[in-house]
Amino acid sequence: MSAARLASASAATAHQRQWFADLHQEVAAGGDLALVNADAPQEIFRAMGIPYVVNQWWSSIVTAKRRAQDYLGLLRERGYPDDSEQYSSIPLASAFDPDPANAPWGGLPRPTIVLAETTGDASRKIFDIWDTQPGVSFYPLESAAENDVPARWWELMPRDWERAVGSDRLDLMTGELEGLIRFLEQTTGRVFSETRFAEVMDLVNEQQEWNRRTRDLIARARPCPLPVNDSIPSVMIPQWHRGTTWARDAARAFHDEVAERVSTGAAVCSEERARLMWIGRGLWFDLDFYRRFEQSHGAVFVWSMYLAIAADGYLRYGGDPLRALAARFAAFSDQLYTPPWSAEWYVKEARHHGVDGVVHLVSEDARGSYFTTRALEAAGIPVLELHADNVDARSADGDALTRTVGDWLDRRVRAGD
Repeated sequence: MSAARLASASAATAHQRQWFADLHQEVAAGGDLALVNADAPQEIFRAMGIPYVVNQWWSSIVTAKRRAQDYLGLLRERGYPDDSEQYSSIPLASAFDPDPANAPWGGLPRPTIVLAETTGDASRKIFDIWDTQPGVSFYPLESAAENDVPARWWELMPRDWERAVGSDRLDLMTGELEGLIRFLEQTTGRVFSETRFAEVMDLVNEQQEWNRRTRDLIARARPCPLPVNDSIPSVMIPQWHRGTTWARDAARAFHDEVAERVSTGAAVCSEERARLMWIGRGLWFDLDFYRRFEQSHGAVFVWSMYLAIAADGYLRYGGDPLRALAARFAAFSDQLYTPPWSAEWYVKEARHHGVDGVVHLVSEDARGSYFTTRALEAAGIPVLELHADNVDARSADGDALTRTVGDWLDRRVRAGD
């Protein structure tokens, strides 16, 4: 049985469109809007009722609608780099759009607040420029590190997060979050409620438990019951609404739909012969790429970081809720990009899903990519590195990428067939 498009993916996208349309009206009426990075503590905004747009989500929409080059051109016209941190800088170009009404989804409403962790010089400069825009205030968060790296951090994080992250890092981020709350109260006039915040944190944990169950279902399923580019909206749109009953219920609906597919034997590719893992951000300028090797090679992408990090990276139980939130984000980038945190996790996930090979997208701003590839190869898992930017189609030719992956499948993954 061939797997049709997920109903949960269609429902999530429809919800996001309506939410964004409502957001336009709210901002037009004078409401506040925050623009926040994907790895920022959005739960505080949720608890305070401050609407927010995720920076990288907006980049994905612009890119999927084939407008990334237009926006990068707006940066270039103003003397800003158009070839650095494109994933984070495309939304900045929205502030310079002369015709925002004709932008994708009606354009990005101008935020009043921007929030980001200052990872790297280029990232900080992007948000410093936001801070110079009329009516926009930037609140930066530090990017701290810890010398002691926990083994098998994914087992510690849900309940032993103090030991996993480190008390010094948690002290720093908890203090910063307290400052963020004061800043938001002064800026918006809204009041932070500890009771409401605890409810948000509980809902987030419930949501991620469903994501964990879904991840494990897909890891065990043979053949793979859904295409990876369908799973991305099913998991990530609810992630951007973390702390709501809708997001919790959407994650459960996603799980139930996957479970039904597994039980009925639905398959992305009925002749599945190779299971692949995609490491890196979504290839937003060519989402059809992930399905391109099913007929030619029986190769199916069964893994992306989006569902996996939802399963392993977010659960936090016990302790003070604000400190638990600090524990969710103080080491978030480490989990995805900093060895040995990231490298060991990718190997664990590759084995968990029984993959035959890994396609690793390496951008110009890659962090720890060398160590990730080395760890997977040392574990006996073939890796192909694709050097391209996930939102900038100038960085790679789609046909060339397809040929490269096809040749690699023939040489290293299915050579013995």
